[in-house]
Amino acid sequence: MGASAPTESKDINIKEPDIAENGAVVPVEITSKIAGTTSIAIMGEKNANPLVATFKIENGAEAFVSTRIKMGQTAMVRAIVTAGGKTYTASKEVKVTIGGCGG
Repeated sequence: MGASAPTESKDINIKEPDIAENGAVVPVEITSKIAGTTSIAIMGEKNANPLVATFKIENGAEAFVSTRIKMGQTAMVRAIVTAGGKTYTASKEVKVTIGGCGG
């Protein structure tokens, strides 16, 4: 993503379950209240491939994404937002009871 040191931001909201009963389908919603948001990326920090998805936000669209991700184990889900040429981040832990990445 080209970001060396993203800044933690309380203007990024991550909505996901505290406990996921099935790591194969963990619902995640990311909302950025940072003006000029141009992209949102989602990372599952302990996944074999941590980058789960990237979304391009264009033409002043609402900076909101909703998807389901796979998680093999309990880990932090991190949102990385690009806005105004700067990079911001927020994270939240999800406890996985049944692994979704081959577990």
